Amino acid sequence: MASQGKEYRFATKVVTVDNPDDPHHAASVPIYQSATFKQTSASAGGDYDYSRSGNPTRTQLENHLAKVMSCKRALAVSSGMGCLDVITRLVRSGEEIIVGNDLYGGTNRLLAFLSKSQGIKTHHIDTTRADSILPYLDPVKTRLVILETPTNPLIKIADIPTITKYVHDQCPNALVVVDNTMMSPYLQNTLEMGVDIEYHSGTKYLSGHHDLMAGVLGTNREDVGDQLYYVINATGCGLAPFDSWLLLRGIKTMAVRMDKQQASAVRICQFLEHHHLKVHFPGSKKHPQYDLHNRLAKGPGAVLSFETGDVGISERIVEAAKLWSISVSFGCVNSLISMPCRMSHASIPASVRAERALPEDVIRLCVGIEDVDDLIDDLQLALESAGAIEVQDKASA
Repeated sequence: MASQGKEYRFATKVVTVDNPDDPHHAASVPIYQSATFKQTSASAGGDYDYSRSGNPTRTQLENHLAKVMSCKRALAVSSGMGCLDVITRLVRSGEEIIVGNDLYGGTNRLLAFLSKSQGIKTHHIDTTRADSILPYLDPVKTRLVILETPTNPLIKIADIPTITKYVHDQCPNALVVVDNTMMSPYLQNTLEMGVDIEYHSGTKYLSGHHDLMAGVLGTNREDVGDQLYYVINATGCGLAPFDSWLLLRGIKTMAVRMDKQQASAVRICQFLEHHHLKVHFPGSKKHPQYDLHNRLAKGPGAVLSFETGDVGISERIVEAAKLWSISVSFGCVNSLISMPCRMSHASIPASVRAERALPEDVIRLCVGIEDVDDLIDDLQLALESAGAIEVQDKASA
């Protein structure tokens, strides 16, 4: 959307939903809670016939998402993992996938299933080194390269433009895919870096309230968009009308939520580093890829993790926290705490976690919009009660 030829800034664009076809000019997009639509003739031909194939509310959401993501085509499905399921259906038996060695547990679970059931081999590489992908690129076999940046939960950064160039130069039939959930469209646009498909768990920052399940796919390639839509229509995983409406509502506050969340995350990182804990956060100048992340993204986000060096201490910290709810997921207005190896990444076998150097004691913090001083006070009490730091006066912390 432009005003007098000028593109609106993100915070304006995200809250401004176009709905010119509504005869009643509703301020909020209506919910078309209908499974099917009446046709005007025996040969049909209307814009909508069955909500599995398309629904006016979902169309409004997808149009808005395309604007927010600055892409030609956006599609909404029933979950973030639903996005990956749709994408991997573009891979045939005998073809290969390349992915990072620090990735969401659900992603690892699906790829492991595809390896066993369809003979689709997955190579796990260190995505912090762009050239680590080179030995695995095969012009015939390589079909997907799936990246997370920052990764979950060790917050590693991938050089997306360089890796994408390697892939497109050597494997013209391969698709580069980025799970951009951690950053959201507000902080990072990987499609502008040459990526073929960007996807998000809409349950996280896009929604912001953890009251729905949703997934979002975006692409600038018409052929890829058509292929993705074919799978969505065939499998029936398109997002339902009410959830489409909820997601459309949540998106409007994404910028203001994330500004608050990442500002608080910076403060919390500083607090943890003050106590000499090893923190993984791209907003820290101690992060080994601090400069690279700043070239790729507009901010550090609001997810960080830290190590205590002792699994028992980590367990006690997580259980002692009061404001920080023990929960999987992230991106919510409420702050969350978890031990990934016991929760979100528990489906990865312990031996594999060890091979990938995923510390069993790592704690993940997902910062919400509460007062940051309350969050720090609560975290300090949890650290003290667990024996991670010495008990001290608040003024000296």
